[in-house]
Amino acid sequence: MDFIINLIVTAAVILIMSYAMSSVHVKSFGTALWVAFLTAIFTATIGWILGGLLNLVTFFLLEAIVGLIVTALMLKLVDKLVGNFKLDGFLPALIIAIAVAIALAIVGWLRGEGRDDYALIKPGDKIEVVRTIV
Repeated sequence: MDFIINLIVTAAVILIMSYAMSSVHVKSFGTALWVAFLTAIFTATIGWILGGLLNLVTFFLLEAIVGLIVTALMLKLVDKLVGNFKLDGFLPALIIAIAVAIALAIVGWLRGEGRDDYALIKPGDKIEVVRTIV
């Protein structure tokens, strides 16, 4: 379910960015969804290898920036493969990668990912001290 939500959010961001930027051309939401799917698949395969190599060069200090660059490169790759999707340059791909990362972070936060939903000791709990003699 997470994958589908991420695809829809990514497609929506791509479509919104096509209206906001004149250098991004998308024919329809279906095209944006196909671009999101291909970008996800390429990022999980080719991007994973490329990201690992780039992270070795940067000693994992710039992992977030490397992730954005790899996503932008995968968007440019998809640009070459999909006829109804066009990016005029690398900068629009990078801007879309940043927008998608921000949107997915917000959606993850709204869904409660990364929150600690538990506590070891809650107010009102009884605390018992047990001594073990060895």
